[in-house]
This record gives sequence, structure tokens and C-alpha cells, in this order.
Amino acid sequence: MAVVAGALLAAGTAVPAGGDPAPAASAMDTIVPAPESVTPDPAANFELSEQTAILAPGEAAGVGEYLAGVLRPSTGFPVPVNPALPGTGDIALALDGDPGLGPEGYRLQVADDAVQVHATSPDGLFNAVQTLRQLLPAGIESATAQPGPWTMPGGEITDKPRFGHRSAQLDPARHFFTVDMVKRYIDQIAKYKINKLHLHLTDDQGWRLQINSWPRLTEFGAQTEVGGTPGGFYTQQDYSEIVDYAASRHMTVIPEIDMPGHTNAALSSYAELNCDGVAPPPYTGIDVGFSSLCVNKDITYTFVEDVIREVAALTPGPYLHIGGDEAHSTTDEDYVAFMSKVLPLVEKYGKKPLGWHEYGKAAPQGDAALQFWGTTNGDPILNEGIARGNKVLASPANKSYMDMKYDENTPLGLQWAGFIEVADAYGWDPADHLQVPEESVLGVEAPMFSETLETSQHIEFMAFPRLPAIAELGWSPKNTHDWESFKTRLANQGPRWQAAGQDFYRSPQIPWTR
Repeated sequence: MAVVAGALLAAGTAVPAGGDPAPAASAMDTIVPAPESVTPDPAANFELSEQTAILAPGEAAGVGEYLAGVLRPSTGFPVPVNPALPGTGDIALALDGDPGLGPEGYRLQVADDAVQVHATSPDGLFNAVQTLRQLLPAGIESATAQPGPWTMPGGEITDKPRFGHRSAQLDPARHFFTVDMVKRYIDQIAKYKINKLHLHLTDDQGWRLQINSWPRLTEFGAQTEVGGTPGGFYTQQDYSEIVDYAASRHMTVIPEIDMPGHTNAALSSYAELNCDGVAPPPYTGIDVGFSSLCVNKDITYTFVEDVIREVAALTPGPYLHIGGDEAHSTTDEDYVAFMSKVLPLVEKYGKKPLGWHEYGKAAPQGDAALQFWGTTNGDPILNEGIARGNKVLASPANKSYMDMKYDENTPLGLQWAGFIEVADAYGWDPADHLQVPEESVLGVEAPMFSETLETSQHIEFMAFPRLPAIAELGWSPKNTHDWESFKTRLANQGPRWQAAGQDFYRSPQIPWTR
């Protein structure tokens, strides 16, 4: 018992005589991702009470309602959201932040009589709320009423992101995930200031987004998934619901329509997209590189344009991901010819191209971005792209792919890029690792392909605790990156995940508090 109590006390959790940990304020230095600046004031703790209200005037109202939605279930308090001036015991959200905070930064001030949040935009206020909830006891994440007290440590946090693009990828193509499953993941990753959701919507095993001009893509091509179990798809209304829900969590959806490879679901749906005019059967395995749209047929580009037009119209964000990886059955000459026709179509419909770094062979210009997924320390194709003005999105497979096994005993995942424990996911730098200038790095992404993943519990087990590691690399200043600090702060997230009913992997590298 003494060892357990000591571990809990070290984590800042009081242990009463009965032995069960009582709720306690988190310390200001336990936040994930690590803030830019933290100034504790132990004499100024704030107590959330039944009288606490949220002040959220004007454009801050949406974030105020979101915060109230976090606080009400676990506390049982009414937590009204008001546009009026605050009184004692209030949480005030104000769009009066210092311009130096940028669009996503914030200043959070906790005193004994009030909590004040300052930002320049609702995005910044939303990020502050993710920090604020970590200052409260872990039970705040529960969906049912918990005993208090609800104390926040006093002090001030000033914070802003290192990179503006902090992404997580979900793959409903290999195994289909319902709208509610996607929403659940959005809520989970938003807590760590992820602001982009990359949806891998098409692959050999299934086409997951309704395209009105090519209905067999979902009528036929969506009906299978890995292993031969029934697939599924998003109607355009479903997809818009996901986009809107992500936006309510200040997150932008980036759709991926993979081409010219990873296209068996499309090829099996429409025979005319094949060079020989013969549709292959549906595919439910996990091999890659065998499929390709027919580069020399005009119908291919009619198809591609129709798809891009419909997807772009449904997607308010700036990027459309065109895949471009593992096109092993397409010659380099044909690949470049294909991309030279497709890239202008992306721009025609108002989007910036984003693709896996191989598509750099086609010399995309200007605002196009290259997503690096290799297992080496960079690639000449990145430097060539940077010289053209391209940005680089860092997602090295041997560091950030959350579908890789933790170790040889992990029941889920693959291992073609190696095992990735939490220390591996945290132990790299987005600029240094790729040997490119930091100003050329768009940001970071934590991809998760779903060959072995079928449920929300599977997703959570593979994403947590590694997703917060990637999130910290993208958000926190480089000088705060410290494994010893991170693993201790990460341990404090475990009780929060438990309170939220979320699965996670109890990595032996992390000193979990319980």
C-alpha cells in the first residue's frame, strides 16, 4: 500500500486515510501538450461550484457552450453560459488576446475568484478549454455526476502552437467506421489540440464516399472490407455531418481520394476504368501496389474530375488529398502524365493538392504539400519540392504510424515499419528528422490505417498513448520536448481516459498513476 500511495502522491493526487484517491487539482505543469509558458500561483486556486457561470459574449458563445457541455455531466452543476459581465466564481472567455498569440494561441489566468481566457479567435479559446479541462480532476471527463471538489490550480499559462497543421488520420477504407465512431475519435483527439482530420476514404478494399455522378462506387464498391466482412459508406449527408461536427471541435477535414493506385474498389465498380475493359473482383486482402487507373483513357479523367468536383464541393477546408503512394503498377512516365492532368483539376475546384511524398515526382507547384511517410531521415524529393515552394507534412512511418504494433506482443497492428513504442513516437523532431528547414514544415500527422482495426476500442488502443506524443511534437515549443517530463505528464492522462470510458495501451514505459 505504501508504494501505491507514494506513486499517487508523486502525481499530485491526495490519498486519504481510507486509501482511495480523492479528486484533486492537477498541477499546472502536467498539461499535454506542454504549454509555451507556465507561471504557477499556489495561493490562487479556483473552485468550480454550483454558482459558476461562463461568460462568453459574441463569437465566444460557441466555445462557451462547448465548455459547459464538458463541465455539466460530471459536476452536476448548471453552468449557465451568459453574455453578461462576470461575477465572482465565473469563467470568462474573451476575444481580446494579444496579436502575438496568433490565431490559435491563448492566455489562461486562474485566480481564486475567477478564470479568464484571452485569445484572438474562437480557435484559440477552444485550445484554452482543452488546457483548462486538464487543470481539473480527472473525473471531469466522466459522463455521469462525480463527487467534487472541482479545484483548478492558480497561475497563468501563455501558449501557442509550433506548427499550424496538426493532424490525425483515420482509415475507413480498409475497415469501415460509422459516423458516430468518427465523431468519437474527433472528440478524443481534439483534447490534444489536433486541428486536422485526414480521412482516407478510398482504397482497394472499399470506396466509402457517395459520388452522385458515379453511383456504383458505393452501390458496389463499398460493400466489402478487409477480411470479407460487409463494408459501408458515407452518404454525402453523412460526410457533411462529419465535416460539421469536426468544425464544432475547431477541426478541418481533409478528404483523401487515393489515385492512381489503391483503386481496386473503383476499378471493380466500373469496367471502363480498366485498360482492358474488364472489371476485377472486389479485393479484401491487405497487399498493395497492384491496382491502377488507366492513364491513357479519356474516361479516367472524366471520372477523376467528377470525383474531385463533388468532394471539393462538400469540403470547406483548403486541402484535397490525392494519395499518390505505392503506384507500383504504373510506370514513372505514366504516373507523371497522370498527375500532370489531375493536379490542375484539384486547383480548378478551389483546393490545394496534398499527397503522399511520391507525387513530388510530378513537380507540383506552389501551395501543394508533400506528406512524407518514409522510414528514412528525409528524401531528395522533399528538398526538390521545397525548392519549388512546397511545404512538407511530417509523418514518418517508423515514428508516427499508429497502426504499427507497440511490440511483438501487441494483439493489433502491423510491423512493416517496425515497432513503435511511446518513446519512439515522441523521440524525433519534425524538422531535424527530415533534414529540412523548419519554416518548410507544414506540421505533423499521426496516421492510422485500419487493416487490423475494426472497433472504436481498437482505434483507441492504438492511438493512445501515442497520439498525444505526436500532438506534443506539433504543438509545443522544441525546447519543451523532454521524454522524462512527457512520460510523467502522460501518466496523468490515464485516469482521464478511464473516466471517459476510453481504451488505451498501458505501455510499460509510462509510470501510470493507477
